[in-house]
Amino acid sequence: MKTNSNSGSKLRRLWRFGLIFLLVIALAFVLKMQFFKAAPAAKPSPSAQANVTVLTEKFVIPGLQRERQIRLYLPPDYATSDKRYPVLYMHDGQNLFDAATAYAGEWGIDEIMNALAHAGRLELIVVGIDNGGEKRMTELNPWTHADFGQAEGQAYMDFIVKVVKPRIDEQYRTKPDRLNTAIMGSSMGGLISHYAIAQYPDVFSKAGIFSPAYWVSGPGFDYFAKVKMPPDARLYFLMGGDEGGSQVPDVKKVFESVCANGHPAQAMSLKITPGGQHNEAFWRAEFEQAIVWMFAEPQPAN
Repeated sequence: MKTNSNSGSKLRRLWRFGLIFLLVIALAFVLKMQFFKAAPAAKPSPSAQANVTVLTEKFVIPGLQRERQIRLYLPPDYATSDKRYPVLYMHDGQNLFDAATAYAGEWGIDEIMNALAHAGRLELIVVGIDNGGEKRMTELNPWTHADFGQAEGQAYMDFIVKVVKPRIDEQYRTKPDRLNTAIMGSSMGGLISHYAIAQYPDVFSKAGIFSPAYWVSGPGFDYFAKVKMPPDARLYFLMGGDEGGSQVPDVKKVFESVCANGHPAQAMSLKITPGGQHNEAFWRAEFEQAIVWMFAEPQPAN
């Protein structure tokens, strides 16, 4: 009986020791996981070129009473020349020039435009208007949407046309006429860019309509099908083949309706890139081809 008692006692001690050992191992693992958690991804370093500046002036959107930051790209020879330059207005300014401010990677507009300028192909002033964050879906939509709210696109475009553009033309050596003024954006920015050239044909003669969010525009389909633009208005439509949803059918529908409304085919371009996705990397890869086409000499109709 004594032997059995001793054996049982030893087994209980071994069991308790094993349990304590397992608890210690588990606690050590938990502490290790807490201590050696993966460090947060490093914030990208600023990447804007020296000829990009953030304007210190406060720009206020009339009627909405919201301040907006403006980013400005000047051609490499701006400071050493007396030339005047065409101007491209772009939305989502945070994403255009600087990886440190971009939401999901930058377009690299400054690097691309510098390369084009140095090659003697194209020189532009580029004005980037920052988006309004949580207000982006309404500010860039000319039509009220049940899920996103009251349309503010008209007020936003009036801000660009009546506040930003006059200030840029006054303070910098621009070519202010419509033939030398363009607008471009992606997604909601693509939608508002198409609206801009249709609604303000005396201001803009070229529009880069990248991955336009027509799905959110509601009455926009009828508007774009019926509105008449000057025959020299140049429209560059771009869509990625893998953007999903109704994106590709929508852009085809709008493009075809603009054609059917009599806009000259030589003043329009539709590019659907196989594999292209809804992101800055895609738009960056397509920017050079689009901007060169937009500012090329129009070709006569056959």
